[in-house]
Amino acid sequence: MMKLYEYNWQVRKEWFDWCDAVTEKELLKKRTGGKGGILYTLFHIVDVEYSWISGLQGKPEPQEPSFEDYANVQKLRDYSARCHEEIASFIYTWNSSMETLILADENATDESESFKYGEIMRHVLAHEIHHIGQLSVWSREVGKQPITANFIRRGLFDS
Repeated sequence: MMKLYEYNWQVRKEWFDWCDAVTEKELLKKRTGGKGGILYTLFHIVDVEYSWISGLQGKPEPQEPSFEDYANVQKLRDYSARCHEEIASFIYTWNSSMETLILADENATDESESFKYGEIMRHVLAHEIHHIGQLSVWSREVGKQPITANFIRRGLFDS
């Protein structure tokens, strides 16, 4: 599972780099589908990953950040790096004994749901991959080549 997180982090970094060559207007433009825009979708990816993994670490629910505080590429890149620092060690120490641990989650209607840690870990992976596909469609709308979604040729199994 760790390799899939590394894959997502590599692809995310490449999308941030891709954003450097796109106008702010295009990055913030409302689009059809997904979370509604390129930069906001990247923000959403980071926020969801951080929130869920923080919960698995037993940390209190993080205060929901405001997109307006991160509405440019460098601020969002920095936010992603800070979140990564706080969750990476948990992901790197993941083991099979954690698969069936239970996280009780209070939702917006104050109802409690329970999820297995393994289910959440895989949800976070799939969530980012889903939104990266949306970014690929939008990249073509702005006339730019999307970041490759290929898992191979990324050096993830070289060492």
